[in-house]
Amino acid sequence: MRARMVAGGIVSSAAVLVIGWQLGAQPAVTTPVQQGTTSGSTSSGSGTSGGTSSGGASTGTGTSTASGTFTGTTAQTRYGPVQVEITVASGKITEVTALQLTNDGGRSVQISQQAAPILRQEALQAQSAKIQAVSGATYTSDGYVTSLQSAIDQAGL
Repeated sequence: MRARMVAGGIVSSAAVLVIGWQLGAQPAVTTPVQQGTTSGSTSSGSGTSGGTSSGGASTGTGTSTASGTFTGTTAQTRYGPVQVEITVASGKITEVTALQLTNDGGRSVQISQQAAPILRQEALQAQSAKIQAVSGATYTSDGYVTSLQSAIDQAGL
């Protein structure tokens, strides 16, 4: 009888792991950012910083002299939207602010609030969107990276 209970527990645990793995493999879907936060190909900053990128902003491996505030697209995740804004000075990311974090239920909000400072620190250290996801906050992390990359692209970094 005890062997049956142990075997049943193992099978149940494996099923839960497989289901969790399958749910975690769904990609984040993004929606375009509202018009008016950035404009033109040189990405002028949004009203808060008043900065604009100089004509030297470039994409690729070149050096960027972009400055200003750039808002990423809103990434729609299973647990709600995620959107970040970056502040850039002389081509360097100086601040990352989460404008929206997942908000579908109390647990989702709690997870996002714990993950946001970690993701912010990772982005500031990496100076890119190539950051590690926070364990237990997969959807928040994926949405954060998607929106962060969009903001970085707008800044021409």
